[in-house]
Amino acid sequence: MDDGSSLQTLLVGIDAACDRVLAPLFEDNEIPTLESIYRTGTSGTLESQIPPWTASAWPSLYTGMNPGKHGVYGFLSFEGYDWDVVNATDVRERALWELLDRHGVTSVVVNVPVTYPPRAFDGALIPGYTAPEDPDCHPEGVLEDVREAIGEYRVYPDDTADLSTRYSDCVRMRGEAFRYLADRYDPEFGFVEFQATDSVFHKRPEDDAAISAIYREVDRQLHEILEAHEPTNVIIASDHGMGPYDGYEFRINEHLRDAGFVETEHGGTGMPTWATVRDDNLKKGDDATSYEPGVAEQAMAAVAGVGLTSQRLGAVLERLRLDDLVAAYAPAGLVSAGATQVDFRASSAYVRSRIELGVRLNLEGREPDGVVPPEEYEDVRERIIDALRTVTTPDGERVFEAVERREEYFHGPESDHAVDIVTVPADFEHFISATLRDEQFGPPSELWNHKLEGTVAASGDDIDHTAGVDDAHLFDIAPTVLSTLGVPVDERMDGETLPCVESTGTRQYPRLEGDRSVDTADEGVEKRLADLGYLE
Repeated sequence: MDDGSSLQTLLVGIDAACDRVLAPLFEDNEIPTLESIYRTGTSGTLESQIPPWTASAWPSLYTGMNPGKHGVYGFLSFEGYDWDVVNATDVRERALWELLDRHGVTSVVVNVPVTYPPRAFDGALIPGYTAPEDPDCHPEGVLEDVREAIGEYRVYPDDTADLSTRYSDCVRMRGEAFRYLADRYDPEFGFVEFQATDSVFHKRPEDDAAISAIYREVDRQLHEILEAHEPTNVIIASDHGMGPYDGYEFRINEHLRDAGFVETEHGGTGMPTWATVRDDNLKKGDDATSYEPGVAEQAMAAVAGVGLTSQRLGAVLERLRLDDLVAAYAPAGLVSAGATQVDFRASSAYVRSRIELGVRLNLEGREPDGVVPPEEYEDVRERIIDALRTVTTPDGERVFEAVERREEYFHGPESDHAVDIVTVPADFEHFISATLRDEQFGPPSELWNHKLEGTVAASGDDIDHTAGVDDAHLFDIAPTVLSTLGVPVDERMDGETLPCVESTGTRQYPRLEGDRSVDTADEGVEKRLADLGYLE
């Protein structure tokens, strides 16, 4: 035990944790350390944001601001019709540890998504999701030190091991790395995030043994951190919940095509798809946003140009029950080359990425080849909103519980990068897809996916266990952490200090200054996102 530890507040991020997942684990006494924090402290539901997905939600949690201020709406950033995987340079507001640095507070941050490349601050940071496997860390060389001290450290699981082992190994590495860095830097604030608790549900949502094994390892690592560093306060938080999708897959671009808003083209010349990147560029280590089709793809594109698209071939194979077999062996780039794709330049409106949960208008003067005149923007937007609000499933149930202008969800200087229309699926029971098929509806591509209700728990000397967490929101975590450390909250934050912590008040901080985002262009990040279903 480190009797001299100065760790005042430990923030533990457990991706996708929620009552639905935790309750049976508590009941079976699988995670006693976590359960003790919930039992002896205060806890409740933590409402996520729209959209409730990792790449946008974690920046909202660690900045305390909505995406309209910090600027990240999903796993992809867009410039016109070009895209790249988001990274920390897309986050236009200061993170918790950067605000704390202004007050002389040292931090150790391990595995938090969208923190690569890191900016300088007093402490240490190893990036998490959307970073490359061997990322730049802060300070320079610290990752090599960690690997020398604890052995192997991976940002992503080792795909050669079985699922439970590779995810549990990653969890173990997070805990060991955090303890090493906390010993070395003696921080007042610590933040460690566990991603495997989300990933397992995208891979095997019904594998109870694997889920339990991963959570047991999270619990073990948390126990060892608490034993070694005895933080004054512990806050547990998730970015969203997780649960079954019992409804339909709704292919919203197909609906927009039928309504006359989306134009299509064949042959893979629309926005680059994940499939082409995965099968060619990433194996060569090339930039993810460029692609040169091979001879086979050119031939497939030519066939698609006369109407024999991948979608039509797929429908035939499905009827013959050969679709799964062919999908396992056909090069994805070949399939993509023959697919019907959205012609973004010719369309009036479209869904760029399903993760964004919304429709973007091809606005003249904003997009490079915009076709919607500014004076028609509100009229077109209103027509699409009205049409989507009335969409019903084959069972007669509404697909969306809310279809609203983006202003209802996003506000701030980065709002222009958002979708123009936000679409929230009813109870998050329906899987919203950006892909084109011959039919608007089908079975969900994933059996489980993200839900709005996450979880929060807090325990410690500065936590009033009787005050509760009230109606906690994702944006409230950053102000609450700051208050436990006696640091004034940024007055531009959208959240508030939770009732269980005495507020330190607010003050004005200057907005983050710096260059615009730089490319990610990593050969492995996109593959991992697609493998988890985040990129279609």
